[in-house]
Parts: sequence; structure tokens; C-alpha cells
Amino acid sequence: MMKVYLDNAATTPIDKEVIDVMMPILQDGFGNPSSIHSFGRVSRSIVEKARKNVAKHLNCTPGEIFFTSGGTEADNMAIRCGMVDLGINHAITSRIEHHAVGHTLEDMATKGLIKLSYVDLDDKGNVVLSHLEELLKSNNRSFVSLMHANNEIGNLLDIKAVGEMCQSFDAIFHSDTVQTMAHYNFDLQELPIHFLTGAAHKFHGPKGNGFLYINADITIKPFISGGGQERNMRAGTENVYGIAGLSKAMDVSYRDLEEHRAHIEMLKQYMIKGLKDAIPGVEFNGESDSLENSLYTVLNVLFPQTEIGEMLFYNLDIMGIASSGGSACSSGSNLGSHVLRAIGSDMSRPSLRFSFSKYNTIEEIDYTINQLKSLLS
Repeated sequence: MMKVYLDNAATTPIDKEVIDVMMPILQDGFGNPSSIHSFGRVSRSIVEKARKNVAKHLNCTPGEIFFTSGGTEADNMAIRCGMVDLGINHAITSRIEHHAVGHTLEDMATKGLIKLSYVDLDDKGNVVLSHLEELLKSNNRSFVSLMHANNEIGNLLDIKAVGEMCQSFDAIFHSDTVQTMAHYNFDLQELPIHFLTGAAHKFHGPKGNGFLYINADITIKPFISGGGQERNMRAGTENVYGIAGLSKAMDVSYRDLEEHRAHIEMLKQYMIKGLKDAIPGVEFNGESDSLENSLYTVLNVLFPQTEIGEMLFYNLDIMGIASSGGSACSSGSNLGSHVLRAIGSDMSRPSLRFSFSKYNTIEEIDYTINQLKSLLS
């Protein structure tokens, strides 16, 4: 039986080049970066070199990069500290954000800390920019949080256009860029944005490591207290080997970006055509079947009604194929996808997300399509 991993939007395999960088630090680089002796100084040097490297790839200053435990912490830090410390009490988001954003804002609204507005989406799940402008016009200074690419349906947002709109209304703009970081280029000298986020395990780095970009024009207080790490912005001893792995993973991703993007786009197009040919009535959720309007690593498939229904995912798993019924961060919740509900997808039909990486092959896609055809015929 072939083993096929098509859940790369949940997490990716660690690149061997990344492991090779991390292993010597795991073995010998045990010094605390806050210690001023030689062991600590070695670790401090690793962390700061990584910070400079991330900043180089994003065309920002090292002082604007703060290492975190991942994208969820980075989103929470941006939203909670960004709103409270900047004195903003109105937020604008969408109903299809990752829970790291959606639940955080809902929690603040429930506690009466903020007023929360939702921007309209079209029938494909795209943000209606004219409605965003109306919300910005009709409220006090706002905090806008809209993701660059949706983790379930892959819809891409024009964050430059949103950033410019926010700029014109003196709004603060945060974007969850976890799915696009190191898969797309970012130029933070040109992009009008205050906060963006990254998580190493989404681009073949280690889990438990991420970062938050904070534009130097704004100042917030720490989200986690108890130490002076990250220039007094994030208490807790740094994960030195993980930070080094994040930096190397970013190097590899941007070095090979065009080659790997072409390979993954080819796989996605191949799977779209193969599914259409093999399964009558198959459709695609959101913009995921559009290479131009969606994240090239994600394909969200709406299958015809079938007796096996929700068991389709489990049947594929038994056949060695890993996919996702929604966000992996909420697996086992049995609530169904909040994203698919929000865009009006037919919830009586099974939907699966297939997400690709540089390691996937045509043979794996053929095997997956053949197994789906046999299950649904």
C-alpha cells in the first residue's frame, strides 16, 4: 500500500537541510541565550543571526522580528496587545479566519473589550472590499485582521490593497500569513502592514517555532511576562535549535521557491483535471481550483453525495492517504468546517482538503484519484 501525505497545510515534513542545521545545536548548543558566559553567547549569536536572516528575506529590520512558539501565539500577541496597547476598541475580521484570529477576537468581544464587525464575503468566500471600506468609514479607528490565504479553501487576499485602504483610514492592519510565509515573497518596505506572522512547520521547519513582525512605527507591550527575552517583548528562554531551524527552512524555501512552486502547481492542476475526469459532479470549494486566485498548495474538493459521506476521509486514511476535512487545528471537534458553512458550501456533501508540498509526486496523485474513484463509484 502506498503512503501518501496530502495534508501539508496542517504541517510539513522537516527538510533534511534543516535537520542538519538543528542537530549540532541540539547536541552541543545548550547554552541559555540570556547567559553572558561563552556558552550563552554562542546561543545568543545563533538567535540573532536567525533574526537577521528572517528580516533579510522579508526586507525589514531585525528589530521588527520577534520569535514566538508559532503562528497562534503570534496572532494572539498582535491582536490582544495591538488593540489594548494602541487604544483601539473596534475590530474588523471575516467569518472564515483561522481560529487563532476568530476565537481571539470573539473572546475579546464577549468580554466587552471590543466591538467586532464582520466584513461581507462573496459566494466564493472572497472579502468584499467595498464593504470593508464602509466599515472603516463608519467606525472609530479600527484594527483589521484578515488572513493572506485561507487555510481551508486557499482563497488569496490582496493584502497590499487592504493595507493601502487601512492606511487611508489610519487603521491598524494585521494579517495571518502562516499559510503563505516562505511560499510567496514579501517586501515589507513596500507592503503597508503593521503585523504579520509565520510558523516554521508550514514551510518544512520544526514545530513550536514562529515569529511576529511588528512594524517599527508602532509600539506594543509584551503578551507574555516574566523575563526580558526578545528585547523585553516575549518572556521565556528561546528555543535556540528551533529558531535556527526556522531560519534555515526559510533559506531553503526562498532559494528553491520558483522551482517548487512550479512543481506544486503542476500537481494541483493535474489533480483538478484527474478528479473532473474520474468523478462526475465533483466541484471545488471557494477559489481553490483557480491557480490565480488561490494558494497553490491547497485544493478543497466538494464530492457528490455518497452513502459513505463523512467516512470518505477515514476510508482514505485506511488506504494510506492523509487529507483533511477542515483545519487540522480543530480536528476531532465534530462541528464541521466553519469556513465551508460561512461560504454556503453544501454541507450534506463530503468535502476534503488536499494540500501539497515539494515532496509529492504524480504517482501519489494518481493513486489518490484511483482510490477516490473506487470509493465513490
